[in-house]
Amino acid sequence: MINRGFYTLFYKETLRFYKVALQTVLAPVITTLLYFMVFSHVLKDRVMVFEDVSYTSFLIPGLMMMAIIQNSFANSSSSLIQSKVTGNIVFVLLTPLSYVEIFLAFMFAAMVRGLVVGIGVFMVAVCFVAVPVHSFVFLLIFAMLGSAVLGTLGIIAGIWAEKFDQLAGFQNFVIMPLSFLSGVFYSIHSLPSFWQAVSHLNPFFYMIDGFRYGFFGTSDVSPWVSLPIVLLAFVSLALLAIKLLKQGYRLRH
Repeated sequence: MINRGFYTLFYKETLRFYKVALQTVLAPVITTLLYFMVFSHVLKDRVMVFEDVSYTSFLIPGLMMMAIIQNSFANSSSSLIQSKVTGNIVFVLLTPLSYVEIFLAFMFAAMVRGLVVGIGVFMVAVCFVAVPVHSFVFLLIFAMLGSAVLGTLGIIAGIWAEKFDQLAGFQNFVIMPLSFLSGVFYSIHSLPSFWQAVSHLNPFFYMIDGFRYGFFGTSDVSPWVSLPIVLLAFVSLALLAIKLLKQGYRLRH
């Protein structure tokens, strides 16, 4: 049976972005579509991608995953920093919910927003270009893991940040660079060997590459390599987030 407190917190976090869906769902979909239109036009004859995969089709999975991870991060991180600044975080901490339940409620709500935006991007993009689906299982696994990782990272960032500008700095100097340098717009095989090695240190690359495999059945690295790396990233971040919640780090003032 679902704990009523857990469900209530999850519902509150989901309702929070649903009430402003024009800003939290539609705006990211339109922004991602603009990326698609610009990059597909400018780079379609300049960037080498997989054999038998057009560049316009290649872009779709990367842009979908980028939208998923950025919006998952934004949901949990913005919720926590707003609650801390306004002081209503106390009403969450005083509930008879375990720290694991609090973590899961924030994470699942972040996943919902990320996946909704990702589906929205796909629904609009397929109006312009056909995208095959090789393995729905891999699509689902990497979409859920990617959103879970960034939802969890958003919880950590929201706990760490004490001001909105600190959170903005985390997003601008960590999330955005890792997103754009993860193979969204190119195959890393088109890079010099040094930058290929650097790309392999970016966990976002494995999320996008594994997700792209679900569409095309081909990727820069095997999905069986990407999967344990993304799973390890999630478990490590989840343990850290739960520990911070339990300690009340920057939450109990």
